[in-house]
Amino acid sequence: MPDSPQDVHKKVLGRKGEKLVAAYLKKQRCKILERNYKTPFGEADIIVQDGDEIAFVEVKTRTGDRFGTPREAVGTVKQHRYYKIAECFWLKTGEEPNARFDVAEVYEDGRIEYYKNAF
Repeated sequence: MPDSPQDVHKKVLGRKGEKLVAAYLKKQRCKILERNYKTPFGEADIIVQDGDEIAFVEVKTRTGDRFGTPREAVGTVKQHRYYKIAECFWLKTGEEPNARFDVAEVYEDGRIEYYKNAF
């Protein structure tokens, strides 16, 4: 079954947000290690090296905050998925890095609010 126009809009908006956050992180001197890192537990939007830390970044892009802020959409289920995704990444790399979990909020106007150690 093909995606609805609304689903396509959400995907396009989400990819645009991820691209903006990747550019933002590069400007912050972070090294992009992975984008859209897929595991059996889900997908990490962006994984970066930030100094001696590895940051697993969830990007939430919204056209407004009618349903709350984008970061509020990262509930406990999503957080636990990210912990499992990090475990998969560590198994792949062979070492357990100093890790953190960040959330990037992206608004339709291109504004980014970035939260280190969000969960």
